[in-house]
Amino acid sequence: MQLLLDLDSEVPIYQQIRDRVVEAIADGALKPGESLPSTRQFAVDLAINFHTVNKAYDLLRREGIIRINRKSGAVVHPDVRMATAELRVGVDWEQRLRTLLAEAVVRGIPDEEIVTYVRTTLKGFGLGGGAGNG
Repeated sequence: MQLLLDLDSEVPIYQQIRDRVVEAIADGALKPGESLPSTRQFAVDLAINFHTVNKAYDLLRREGIIRINRKSGAVVHPDVRMATAELRVGVDWEQRLRTLLAEAVVRGIPDEEIVTYVRTTLKGFGLGGGAGNG
């Protein structure tokens, strides 16, 4: 799996890994039930410390996006694209979205441009601007 990380970003590397994995699932590049690289292999591939990958995987596990099993390793949760209660518990996506929208407003980006971008992005995830049933 190829991920683009910005090592000069203010966003921590573990958070970037988490975000790119979520985006890969939304894009369909990672499918439910698909295996992720081991933390050590992923760290070697990305040329970073394996503890950083482990932290990202643990975050994804706590969010219910991946499952970690001693035998099979890290896999994308089989029900990841279904609106299950398990995947919705403790998710702060609304607060994160509110902050992103606030940043757009502060920067003077017109409402119409924001809405157009959101619709275009959802379509790119195969959701067609609908209610997450993709």
